[in-house]
Amino acid sequence: MTALSLGPSPARRDLLARRIRLLVAATITYNVVEAAVALTAGTLASSTALIGFGLDSVIEVSSATAVAWQFSASEHAVRDAREKTTLRIIAVSFFALAAYVTADAVHALTGSGEAERSVPGIVLAALSLAVMPFLSAAQRRAGRELGSASAVADSKQTLLCTYLSAVLLTGLILNATLGWSWADPVSALVIAAVAVKEGRDAWQGKGCCGPSGATAVPAADAELSDVCGCRPGCDCCN
Repeated sequence: MTALSLGPSPARRDLLARRIRLLVAATITYNVVEAAVALTAGTLASSTALIGFGLDSVIEVSSATAVAWQFSASEHAVRDAREKTTLRIIAVSFFALAAYVTADAVHALTGSGEAERSVPGIVLAALSLAVMPFLSAAQRRAGRELGSASAVADSKQTLLCTYLSAVLLTGLILNATLGWSWADPVSALVIAAVAVKEGRDAWQGKGCCGPSGATAVPAADAELSDVCGCRPGCDCCN
């Protein structure tokens, strides 16, 4: 019986690992700058939404740093051994984000002061909305091919930043043009619910994909499955 190699070759795995390290480094760098700008602009404009967005960037840095730590190891076995710990850190980051966004949204809805118009905040939110989807998609593709639940989970953290950017941009524009200060916190509560779901999935190792339904996994595929249930050729990750 001829054995077929369905997974990435060792050389391909090394290439994917280097790609993930570069994407994570870019994400960390961008989020550090984003946090500094958002926190400064939010303080000047008394905007709880902008300050919350800046703190979200800090949380994203912690998530990306965990993935960077995992992929700093050159040996595949060491990276695999660090997978579960990295997923736990990412999950906690999601929960922390959901908790803060919820508290921030409730704080804003209770009418604790009105934020001033912030042009720098609008520019920052628009820039993040343009940049983050590309970083998220690139890391998700690499993570799926490599079979890394942590890389995929971190890409979802980056994607969540895209949603928050859209919420922030909408809220800042509506507040600046129509005075609808309630629009941002209401949308933020929806984002918080999504963050809780993603955090739960990361904690349970569901960041990638697995066999659907009750279909049995062949023994040959079982050897190629990773901690999150990914198998070569699986296209079920979203």
